[in-house]
Amino acid sequence: MLRSALIAAAALLALAGTAQARQARSWKDFPGVSNTSYVDAAGQKALQLSMDISATPHQVFDAFATSDGFKSWAVAVAHIDLRTGGQIEASYDPKAQVGDPNNIKNQIVTFIPDHLLVIRNIQAPEGFAGKGEFQKTVTVIEFQPTEGGAKTRVRLTNTGYGDSPEAQTVFGHFEWGNAYTLAELRKRFESGPIDRAKGDGAKANQDADKLVTGKAK
Repeated sequence: MLRSALIAAAALLALAGTAQARQARSWKDFPGVSNTSYVDAAGQKALQLSMDISATPHQVFDAFATSDGFKSWAVAVAHIDLRTGGQIEASYDPKAQVGDPNNIKNQIVTFIPDHLLVIRNIQAPEGFAGKGEFQKTVTVIEFQPTEGGAKTRVRLTNTGYGDSPEAQTVFGHFEWGNAYTLAELRKRFESGPIDRAKGDGAKANQDADKLVTGKAK
C-alpha cells in the first residue's frame, strides 16, 4: 500500500500518500479525480487517473522532475537525474542518504519537458508487498495545458498489470494511492509546499515507511 512513487508513483507517483490506504477505501474519496482505467488489446490492465491542477505545465512538471520540486509535496528526500536512463531516487525518511538500499528508485525511460515523463520502478524498500508485479509495469505521466495554459490536466497511466491475485491487489492499492497522490499535488499548488520532514507530513511518511518495510501492525 505504497503511495505513488512516483513516485512512483509511483512509482514515483504512486509512492506518495498510500500510507493511509486500505482496501475498503476508494479513488472516489478524492473529488476531482477522473478514472479512465482500461484493458488493452493484450488483456493487460492499465490504471489511469487524472486531475486538473491550478498551475502551469512547467510548474507541475518541475514538481515531479526536479529534486526540490518533488520534495515540496511528495517525499522528505529526493535526488533526480533528469535524463533518459536517469533516476528518481526518494525516501520518506528525512535522515536517508542518496544511495541507501531502502530508498525508492525509478528509472526515467524518457521525457518531454513540460509534457511527458515515463518511469518504471527498479528499487523498492525491503518488505514492499507486490514488488515483483509492480516492477513489471510502466508509469506514464502526462501534463496537458487547460484554460489557456493556466491549469494543467495531470494524467497518470500505470500500464502492464496482469490477472494474478497479487497483480490485482497491487492494482487496488495504487488505484487509491494514485488518487491520493493527485489530491496531494493539488493541495501543494492551492495551499503551498508540504513539508514531509515535519508535522503531519512527517507522520504520514513514517507510517508509509513502516508499511512498505513490513513493520506496520
